[in-house]
Amino acid sequence: MNELPTLPLWLPWRASVIPDRIALVAPDGSRLTYAQLHARTEELASALVELGVRAGDRVGVLLPNSAEFAAVVHACMRLGAVLLPLNLRLTPGDVAWQLGDAGARAVLCTASTERMLDDARVRLSELVVVDAGDPTRVAVHATTSPAAHATLRDHADAHEALAIVYTSGTTGTPKGAVLTYGNFWWSAVGSALNLGVHDDDRWLAPLPLFHVGGLSVLTRSAIYGTTAVIHDGFDAARVSAALDDERITLVSLVPTMLHRLLEERGDRPASPSLRCVLLGGGPAPRALLERCSKLGIPVSQTYGLTECCSQVATLAPGDALRRLGSAGRPLYPNEVRVVDDTGHDVRPAEGGEIVVRGPIVTPGYWNRADATARAIVGDWLHTGDFGMLDEDGFLYVLDRRDDLIVTGGENVYPAEVEGVLMSHPYVAEAAVIGESDIEWGQRVVAVVRLVSSVGAEAVDELRAHCRAALAAYKVPREFRMTEAPLPRTASGKVRRGVLRSL
Repeated sequence: MNELPTLPLWLPWRASVIPDRIALVAPDGSRLTYAQLHARTEELASALVELGVRAGDRVGVLLPNSAEFAAVVHACMRLGAVLLPLNLRLTPGDVAWQLGDAGARAVLCTASTERMLDDARVRLSELVVVDAGDPTRVAVHATTSPAAHATLRDHADAHEALAIVYTSGTTGTPKGAVLTYGNFWWSAVGSALNLGVHDDDRWLAPLPLFHVGGLSVLTRSAIYGTTAVIHDGFDAARVSAALDDERITLVSLVPTMLHRLLEERGDRPASPSLRCVLLGGGPAPRALLERCSKLGIPVSQTYGLTECCSQVATLAPGDALRRLGSAGRPLYPNEVRVVDDTGHDVRPAEGGEIVVRGPIVTPGYWNRADATARAIVGDWLHTGDFGMLDEDGFLYVLDRRDDLIVTGGENVYPAEVEGVLMSHPYVAEAAVIGESDIEWGQRVVAVVRLVSSVGAEAVDELRAHCRAALAAYKVPREFRMTEAPLPRTASGKVRRGVLRSL
């Protein structure tokens, strides 16, 4: 099942057979046919060749959602380079670390994102910085050697790396999940067999394209030969208008986005063209799903993760009302089990760790053999997520890892935030937990014990300290001060469960 011949690249293929079909609607409203997107991709790929980018090189992308982002994705495929999408909410230090860890050869940016590369310019002298809108505007920090006789290709091996997407680890240290052409192909196949593919499909993606969910909309649409509609971020009024006026048939959202969309629309039912809201990014509050049901909004909750190239399991459209709260059955040809601490299957409706097997699973983490060996045992990826399977094989996700906080679709690991808090002289102890939030799914809460001499100004000082060191979504929304020592286990670990119950 995992063995595939080489795959024709999706964009050149579609440009040859349906050149006049709209491939992409960009955030500025411009429309690119498959032929036009292919032509733009060819120009960018040729420019990168002239700058010395070769097959196997890692190419960073520090761009907002845009036609340029889509062109970079496909240009990397044409070159055989490995895409490295970078989160625009990272700090300059985080960006430099990921570029360095991946050994990036080049990074594409815009004038507005170039400032995020200040640290990278200092640390990575060989890095080529390219303006994606004008590839002739290049800041090169070392002499480059253009690849001799480099040619653009139109096929790729299914086992070849298409992208490295960084995901946070429980220690706060990011790991680069390697995703292959086969991973993206089988992800698209599984989704198509579940949701179907219509010639007039228009898949709206207000999700960031640097996330695997947004990136999958680009690749999936090219595989299907349908239209990707890209927004430059989530705006409830704009998404609502697109659903009514742009003949959107599918849209990918996280619970926070869906909550805001419902607030914007009030009691207006779904547009007749909309056939699925694909809802990922963590468990959705039941009240949110029930409200959608009453309004006739067709929600299919999904469970996925970066290491599985987006979707693992998704509700079929007809199951949404009967299986409220479920993430559905595994998509073909994936397999899902729920196991106990010894790796044995638990009984139906009993909780345990979710493990996944199938051609969507990453071959491993970039340069992290240790992390790969811990996560992939035999053929099974141990997700660290907890859930249960009912008697009919429907998956229910109980939690997104023991300590992981999912807020607005973004992953926050407490250890990273705690490290920043503990670096401040005001703080004697700190622990970070997630609490349920109707809008955000979860909110980040810090429980802090201060040194005795600190006064009432501490909270504002700590919030400013966190804002200076962390991406905005990682900054605690609430600070709770305590005079008592934090509850700990015998080995010294904070008992987060106790803190959540207080």
